[in-house]
Amino acid sequence: MAVTQRRRGHPLLVTLPLAILALTAGCSATFLEEEDMILGALLGSSSPSSAAAAKRGGAGANASGTRPRQGRYVLGWKEEIAAAAGRPELAAWLRAVRRRIHERPELAYEEVETSRLVRDELDAMGVPFRHPLARTGVVATLGTGRPPVVALRADMDALPIQGTVKLLFQPAEESGCGAKRMIEDGALAGVEAIFAVHVSHQHPTSIIGSRTGALLAGCGFFKAVIRAGDAPPPPEHHHHHRRQPAADPILAASSTIISLQSLVSREADPLDSQVVSVAVVNATTGDSTDSHVVVLGGTFRAFSDASFYHLRRRIEEVIAAQSRVHGCAAAVDFFEDESFYPPTVNDARMYGHVRRVATELLGAGSYRDVPAMMGAEDFSFYSQVVPAGFYYIGVRNETLGSVHTGHSPYFMIDEDVLPTGAAVHAAIAERFLADHASLIGGVSASGDDMAEEQEL
Repeated sequence: MAVTQRRRGHPLLVTLPLAILALTAGCSATFLEEEDMILGALLGSSSPSSAAAAKRGGAGANASGTRPRQGRYVLGWKEEIAAAAGRPELAAWLRAVRRRIHERPELAYEEVETSRLVRDELDAMGVPFRHPLARTGVVATLGTGRPPVVALRADMDALPIQGTVKLLFQPAEESGCGAKRMIEDGALAGVEAIFAVHVSHQHPTSIIGSRTGALLAGCGFFKAVIRAGDAPPPPEHHHHHRRQPAADPILAASSTIISLQSLVSREADPLDSQVVSVAVVNATTGDSTDSHVVVLGGTFRAFSDASFYHLRRRIEEVIAAQSRVHGCAAAVDFFEDESFYPPTVNDARMYGHVRRVATELLGAGSYRDVPAMMGAEDFSFYSQVVPAGFYYIGVRNETLGSVHTGHSPYFMIDEDVLPTGAAVHAAIAERFLADHASLIGGVSASGDDMAEEQEL
């Protein structure tokens, strides 16, 4: 389908695929057996088929809000999104654009061609956007331009909307804190909630998964450089044969590693999952400039901001203290402008919204709660600013070999699922605007509501 063609239908579900391209979801889905109603509406029939009428008990409104009007049936939101997502030309367009992006991969803040592709597609569809944000980022805007405003860091289509949807095309997700820089450049201006989707090889294709509260850990890295030569001078005495104290960075590094590896086991609540790992040790030798230096490197992770920043502080304290004990000095770098991601925490209301929409659109069997993972995502920066909902879409398909993680060189997906991901993402945005009063509207989730979300 020519991209320059103006498409009929809903701009959100038309432009959604652009942001979901990086999602690279796989496989097909069933949209709640509304085929007869959708087919009748798409073919312009004046009434539903007898089978569909019998299935829905005649003339009243069905569960999804489809009602007869002057001899015709008007589609509810589920049917309309399912119908649009099921168009062969949409699936073909999704595959084509996704392949164009993946044929020319670009590193953090170097997404020049990808950004240009996004802008060209948005231009072709007449969708306004702002560029650049965070160097190569793009923010497209759909709807009225007035509140309420919801943001999607992914691509989708939607129904006629009363409100505004922002599509955040973000650079540097893997490294470089692209989300943080998007926020600094105003990407979340006016936004009241944000959602994002990520593929998962752990779940069957088209299965939606999420959880309330902490979903992904905060992740930080550290590098410590321990140097000799700062030991205090020996006290004056008359025993000239007494051995002089010597600074030993290797001994200091050894003590430091033991103390760091004990931080979690000796100090952390056993019910509060945390990790501190020293993964690199490099002792330099050679000339007088480098002969007394040891470099340590590692990572630390936790599921709450309090635990995450406590670990950061203790790591720095331990490295400095153990170095001083052995007559050395240490400098610590936490790479806070590059790879320092806080925990990704789902707002209880936004999590519930994702679960309800996915279940209504795809059926109860297509949604499941997932365990928290020690992986990290820079979507966490968004979740610190506005209520957020982050969820997975499964791409596991053994038949096609879609069983590898997203960072594996063997990673691949079943591209037939792309319309499913686009439809779910679009429905989440459209339903957020439709249910804005109950989701935001000054009403916070009660303790009972949160408990119910956890149980489900």
